[in-house]
Amino acid sequence: MKKIDNFKSIIDRYKVVFFDAFGVLKNYEGLLPGIERTFAYLEQQNKEYYIVTNDASRSPTQLAESYHKAGLNAITADRIVSSGMLAKEYLDLKVNDGIVAYLGTEDSAHYIERSGLHTLPISQIDSSNIEKVNALVFLDDEGFSWVNDLNKTVNLLRKRTIPAIVANTDHAYPLSVHDVAIAIGGIARMVENIVGKEFIRFGKPDSQMFMFAYDLLREKGPISKQDIVMVGDTLQTDIWGGNKFGLDTVLVLSGNTQPKDAENRITATGIVPTYICDSAVVEYDELGF
Repeated sequence: MKKIDNFKSIIDRYKVVFFDAFGVLKNYEGLLPGIERTFAYLEQQNKEYYIVTNDASRSPTQLAESYHKAGLNAITADRIVSSGMLAKEYLDLKVNDGIVAYLGTEDSAHYIERSGLHTLPISQIDSSNIEKVNALVFLDDEGFSWVNDLNKTVNLLRKRTIPAIVANTDHAYPLSVHDVAIAIGGIARMVENIVGKEFIRFGKPDSQMFMFAYDLLREKGPISKQDIVMVGDTLQTDIWGGNKFGLDTVLVLSGNTQPKDAENRITATGIVPTYICDSAVVEYDELGF
């Protein structure tokens, strides 16, 4: 583990960079100041990059548009690998008909909509259609009643033997410097404990996320895991997931892991990144253009 002050010197060692989104490229205030310079440098050096995110709140197209509105045009939909994409792939393979109920917003339901399946928010499940529900998906922490709909979710899973799919494994996310909010992964963990069933999870730290992005790269040509570095702000998801998949990893201190906590958290968890860097921003004096 090396503390590196110069993020450019890290990415110069690799052909491909995987970025987490929240805490790395953006935070509760918007894009990290100067992050557009990082992508300008990557494009100048002809390096590949993907955003590997547990955000299943919106489709890749909508996520890309949010970056464009903020002034970062380098991130296009085809460069976003979301945990929602893996949830959709599972449903395509395993659930052939009936209703897929979900917790989340209408935008997040993009991932589970396809011909042959009827998608409904959990609020619209009742005694008239509960027997037709063949899967439940946890997508986003917004778009539902935390009292009525969570109670309904618990009782649906008690009454029906169906797969419960967690499309975002994050337990919390920062709202400000001092406060966090409960993410859908945290809600799913609570419900899982109540009903006593094992849920199916997609998202970091599980290897499916990294394999999905790795397969996209291999479609373009030969690539080794040694050519890829994963950049994230959270030890238990980004760094642990990257380490397990065999990638070098960079822990940035611009999100979930604060500079004052980094050493203690690494010691406590035993999750060790290859590098530590203050942020993923390439500074002006580091640029060769």
